[in-house]
Amino acid sequence: MKDVMYSSTRGADLKVKASEAILRGLAPDGGLFVPDHIPHLDRELQEIAGMNYQQTAYEVMKLLLTDYTEDELKYCISHAYDDKFDTEEIAPMTQADGAYYLELYHGRTIAFKDMALSILPYLMTTAAKKNHAKNEIVILTATSGDTGKAALAGFADVPGTKIIVFYPKHGVSPIQEKQMVTQKGDNTCVVGIEGNFDDAQTGVKKLFTDGKLAGEMDQAGFQFSSANSINIGRLVPQIVYYVYAYTRLLGEGRIADGDAINVVVPTGNFGNILAAYYAKNMGLPIHKLICASNSNRVLYDFFKTGAYDRNREFMLTSSPSMDILISSNLERLIYHIAGDNAQKDADYMKKLSAEGRYEISDEMRKQLSDFYGNFASEEETAAAIRSLYQSTGYVIDTHTAVAASVYQKYKKDTDDNTVTVIASTASPFKFTRAVMNAIGHADEAADDFALADQLAQMAGLTVPDAVQSIRSAEIRHKTVCDKSEMEHAVKNFLGM
Repeated sequence: MKDVMYSSTRGADLKVKASEAILRGLAPDGGLFVPDHIPHLDRELQEIAGMNYQQTAYEVMKLLLTDYTEDELKYCISHAYDDKFDTEEIAPMTQADGAYYLELYHGRTIAFKDMALSILPYLMTTAAKKNHAKNEIVILTATSGDTGKAALAGFADVPGTKIIVFYPKHGVSPIQEKQMVTQKGDNTCVVGIEGNFDDAQTGVKKLFTDGKLAGEMDQAGFQFSSANSINIGRLVPQIVYYVYAYTRLLGEGRIADGDAINVVVPTGNFGNILAAYYAKNMGLPIHKLICASNSNRVLYDFFKTGAYDRNREFMLTSSPSMDILISSNLERLIYHIAGDNAQKDADYMKKLSAEGRYEISDEMRKQLSDFYGNFASEEETAAAIRSLYQSTGYVIDTHTAVAASVYQKYKKDTDDNTVTVIASTASPFKFTRAVMNAIGHADEAADDFALADQLAQMAGLTVPDAVQSIRSAEIRHKTVCDKSEMEHAVKNFLGM
């Protein structure tokens, strides 16, 4: 089997193995690491249908992380997907209102980010050993709400690492914020910034590509890496659950071998749906990749017109993890549909940086036929939660509701009744006020924890430990800074 090598979306000169790409996080030129080829699944889907989640993960990840030995990869997988998930299946599916909801929120922080961030610390520390890294790894991450806590939980007290998370101070839910600011671990640092997620993400990328800072860090015994989905070590584990979902449907006789399915993904930074795109390119029979946006409809407009334009009002919505105008992972798709042409991609990204927009060629637009894009307004998001609860008793969060709403629009537009999997990306308990408001049972005087109790009682559910454990937890991280002070915050934490 040919090794998969990784190069930057903005320059083909640097070729590295998977472990080095994971260790670096971002390419030195600011590009994202992409595989030089996408290998095909080498087991029959019918065979994978008889495997559990851990075994499925190995079959997918061995193909893309080719410089990890079998023992190394199996060690990482077994330590990641263990009893920290509250269901034995890791990613169970629930059928409701004509679709299958793939529940990706049964990990420690009740969001889909746990699926990849449970394994990333193991992949990272293994990569450090393989590459004889002499420096301590500093995980530098921007979050729109969920990545932050999942990364903190994954890296807390991991020897040889420190983690710094920047989040928009006024752009996450109260429970998301409390999850982060109560995080234990001497190697953890959480900083709220006066700005939005795009400001945090842009600031983090700037720190990554600052050569002077890299030199100072190296002298002090540190090197940056990332836990965002810009890191290929985040993306590869996300491919697994699409393969798992398909093979569960196959094993249960809900589809026949080779039947195509649709996948609907609520999308902000484009990483989760890109993982489904990679799964399709590895041979998974996916018909349509349905990209669901909230009122920040930059991706919907891109699929409709071929122009990516972030020059618009930034909206704060009830689905804050999708409140994003610069979808970082779209760059990987742009690179691929440009014929794996790094120069073309670099030109587009330069335009995005300078003018805030770019427009792809008609030839490239033809390569987007696998995708369907649409968006859900705040009213439509609430209506999707309410109607699903009223008709089935099943409760979904706001991000999943965006996907459910867009799926209904897709069916109306196409009359396509292909079996469909909706990525359910967070527990409703993470966004209790918005969920209870949608259902029509929100008590304005109650805080989000009281609303969690009411939701549990109403829907016959149990409040997850991720929420219970932070009710009265001590707030340990109180730093707030301007977006221009992020470098100072990093140096302060590292004692530089």
